[in-house]
Amino acid sequence: MRRLVLFDIDGTLLNAGGAGKRAVTQALHEVYGETGAVERYNMAGRTDPQILREVLGQAGLDEERIQAGMDAFWDVYIRVLRDTLDPSAVKALPGAAALVDRVEAADETVLGLLTGNVLEGARIKVDAAGLGFERFQVGAYGSDHGDRAQLPAIAVRRAKERTGVEFSRKQIVIIGDTPFDISCGEALGVRTIATATGTYDREALAACHPDHLFDDLADTEAVWRAITD
Repeated sequence: MRRLVLFDIDGTLLNAGGAGKRAVTQALHEVYGETGAVERYNMAGRTDPQILREVLGQAGLDEERIQAGMDAFWDVYIRVLRDTLDPSAVKALPGAAALVDRVEAADETVLGLLTGNVLEGARIKVDAAGLGFERFQVGAYGSDHGDRAQLPAIAVRRAKERTGVEFSRKQIVIIGDTPFDISCGEALGVRTIATATGTYDREALAACHPDHLFDDLADTEAVWRAITD
């Protein structure tokens, strides 16, 4: 059976050393003159547009003002992320590179991304970790939709456009480190693989009932069996 394998980025494939939060904070300051409680905000599993709206909404900005500055915000965010990210501080997480290699090499699998990062932010981080953004055949990003639950269907549509295959239910595999990764594909009946390499521990992830749960992705063969069985 063919598989569409969709990886989250932050906390799943890599740790960017806080680069994303630093770029968000500076962009908020430059564009809106307001950073709100961004330093205390838990970004894990949230989409970039969701982060922007929630941080600024909590600071008292209305939707009209948030929307008015959004294009400028993304321009600044990407510039700051590109200019300040130190590749030596970006680390691929245990087993991530080997698992990506295994998925990419298999004839029956399509390698993809499903992430709350906007497209260019995803590209910068994945390339900095040495994982090769262009290797991922399809993706769905925070720049596609601010609601993470909408992203699996976008990835499935793009996979069909690229391969001609209409993936469904357990043919779709989402690998992530947060409850949001586990829940976002519920409507499509996807297969979920959780890894406790981010800010959520095994207990918190187990409570969300993923199909499979690992401490990390280091055991390539075990994770591969979880993808394909």
